[in-house]
Amino acid sequence: MSATLAAIDIGTNSVHLVVARVDDDRLDVLESEREMVRLGSSAGDMKRLAPDAIDRGIAALRRFAQVAAIHGAPVRAVATSAVREAENRDEFLERARAVGVEVDVISGFEEARLIHLGVLRAVPVFDRRVLVCDIGGGSTELVVGVGTDVLTSRSLKMGAIRLTQRHFPGGRVSKRGVEACRRDVQALLAPVAPRLRRAGVEVFVGSSGTIETIVAMAAARAAARDGRPPPRTLNATTVSRDDVDEVVRRLLKAPTAKERARIPGLDARRADIILGGSLILEQVMHVLDVGEVTFSSNALREGVLLDTWRRRHGGSLHHLSDLRRRSVLQLAGRMDEDPAHSAQVADLALQLFDATAGLHGLGDDSREVLHAAALLANVGLFVSHAGHHRHSYYLIRNSELLLGFTDHEIELIALVARYHRKSHPKRKHPEFAALAPEDQRRVRVLAGLLRVAVGLDRNHGARVAAVGARTDGDRLVVEAVPAEGQDVSLELYAANARSALLSEALDRPVAVVARAGAEPEPLGAPA
Repeated sequence: MSATLAAIDIGTNSVHLVVARVDDDRLDVLESEREMVRLGSSAGDMKRLAPDAIDRGIAALRRFAQVAAIHGAPVRAVATSAVREAENRDEFLERARAVGVEVDVISGFEEARLIHLGVLRAVPVFDRRVLVCDIGGGSTELVVGVGTDVLTSRSLKMGAIRLTQRHFPGGRVSKRGVEACRRDVQALLAPVAPRLRRAGVEVFVGSSGTIETIVAMAAARAAARDGRPPPRTLNATTVSRDDVDEVVRRLLKAPTAKERARIPGLDARRADIILGGSLILEQVMHVLDVGEVTFSSNALREGVLLDTWRRRHGGSLHHLSDLRRRSVLQLAGRMDEDPAHSAQVADLALQLFDATAGLHGLGDDSREVLHAAALLANVGLFVSHAGHHRHSYYLIRNSELLLGFTDHEIELIALVARYHRKSHPKRKHPEFAALAPEDQRRVRVLAGLLRVAVGLDRNHGARVAAVGARTDGDRLVVEAVPAEGQDVSLELYAANARSALLSEALDRPVAVVARAGAEPEPLGAPA
C-alpha cells in the first residue's frame, strides 16, 4: 500500500521539499523544490539565527506546507546544523509551528544515517561498503555503511558557509586564507580519518548541492574538452580526485564570486561559498586517499521519506539491492501495455548476447544496457504507435525514474531502444554521432541483437523457448528452440527480416533457423 508523504530538509544554506508516493518498492517524486534561504548567514560561528534569515526560512516553510497540502501529504520536517547549533532556535521552531510545520531538530549522527538511506535510492551501492560524504553549509557528514546498516558515522563542524565566513570574509580570497582553510579541514579530519581508512570502503559517494556543483563543473570541463554536450543528469556520475583538484585550481584563478559565476557548470547562487565547499571535498579525498567520487542526487530528504514509510508500515528496505532493475521495471510498468512480451524479448536478447560473446566481445556493462533497453523499448507506445521507437528514446532519456544509472548509461539505453526498429543508426543522427566510436559499435551490436530478439517473439506468445548461436564458416547461425508444440515460422521470418543491423555490426552474414530438441551450443568466449 502506497502513501503520499512530504519531507522538508532545513539546512544551513537551503530548505528543500520533496513530495512523493512511497511504498516498499518505490519512491515516486511528485514535487521537488528548493529555496536558498541562508539560515546560517549570521556573523560569528553560527551561534544565532539572524532575524532576516528566520523570516526567509519561515516564508519557505509556509509555502512548502501549502504545496504538501495540495497533495494531502503529511509533512515530516527535519533541521540540521544551523538550527541545531543556534542559541535562539526555539524562536524559529515556534514560528515554524505557527505556520503548521513541526520541525524535528536531528543530531549529526541521525542526519548521517538518513543521508545514507537516501543515497541507497539513487546509486547502486546497497551490497557494497560505501563511504558517503555530504557537505552542507554548516557541517559535513561522513558515514560508512553496508546495506541499510551504518557501521560508523561522524558529523564535523565544517561546511561551505562556515568555512567561507571563517577564511574568506567579504568574499576575499587569499593564499593565506586558502592554506588556513585546508589546515582547518585537515585538523577536523585527523581524529576520524584512521577509523574511516580501516573501514575497508569500496566506493565513495558524495551528496549535497556543493558536491553536485563540483561534479557539474568537472563534467562541463570534460564535455567541452571532448566536444560534446554536458550530461543532462548528474546522478551516478563519477569524477576523479584529479578532476576535483582541477576544479579547485579553476576556482582559485577566479578570486571573486562574480568571476567564479562564469565558470561552466557552476550554479551562480553558490559562487560565493563554493570554494570553501570544494576545499572540504579536496581534503577529504586526499586525507582518506580516495581516488574518485560518485554523485548521488538523493540525500537527506529522500532518506527522511523512506524512514517515515518504514516507521509507519514496518518491513525492510532490502529491495534497494537491485536498484537499477527495479527502476527499469517501474518505468516499464507505467508505460508498457504488454510487459510479458518485453520480458520475453529481454530474455531472448540476453541469451543471444551470451551465445555470441565470442564475436562481439562486449562485457557485463553492455549486457545490462541491453537488458534495460529490451524492457523499455516499447514504452513509446504510451505516446503513439507511429514512430514509437523515437518516443521510447525521449521517455527513457528524460525520465526521472531510472535510478542508479549514469547519464551516459541512460543515453546508451535510450539509443539501443530507439534503434530496435526502423532505420539503422546513422552518423546524421545527432545523438548517435555524439558517441565515441566504441560506443557507436556497442549501440549497433546491442540494437542488432535486440532486433532479432523482437522478431523471435513476433506473435507475442513466447513460442521460442530458447535461443543460441553457432558459426558456419563466416556465417552466424542463430538457432531458435521452439516451445513444445509451437509453430515458429512467423518468428523465423521476422527475425531474419530484422537481422541486417546485426549482420552489419558483426561484419558477417546472419541466418536465423529453428532447431528442435536440445538447446543449441553457445559460442565460447574468444581465445
